[in-house]
Amino acid sequence: MLMNVRNMSKETSSAPSEQSELNVSPIHLLHRAGQCAADIFQAEMGSDDLTPRQFAVLLTVSQNEGLSQTQLVEKTGIDRSTLADIVRRMLKKGLLSRRRTREDARAYAVKLTDDGWKALNSSVPVNRRVDDRILSALPPAQRARFLDDLNSIVMALGKIRETPEAE
Repeated sequence: MLMNVRNMSKETSSAPSEQSELNVSPIHLLHRAGQCAADIFQAEMGSDDLTPRQFAVLLTVSQNEGLSQTQLVEKTGIDRSTLADIVRRMLKKGLLSRRRTREDARAYAVKLTDDGWKALNSSVPVNRRVDDRILSALPPAQRARFLDDLNSIVMALGKIRETPEAE
């Protein structure tokens, strides 16, 4: 539990520093870990290639061809406006194509182009190296538990986000 940093006395030598407060803040640590992971991804991938989110979109679309952008939001966890921007940039790069869905003429179904498949196929080994490099920070016996814990956090907080707060 975080302490109220504002009320900590400068004279209290045993009080945790602001840095140690950050070291027990899940939001800060998840953000830092995400930054480190993104930096590793970009270093491995190269600056002109895919971002982690673009890779996630390509992978998800490859496994669910014809997915609507709304369904893509649900499957990737990328917010609607960010996903719309990512899809727009990927359409411009020629990695994705989209068409209106039969079920709802307002919605778009997204699929990979040939260039999208090439980009995905060349990126999968890079993504595996990145995942391995990230997980190598943990002892082998902790890696599966770490992934399970991250998935538990995502699932639990995703449900909270979808549920309106009781007033």
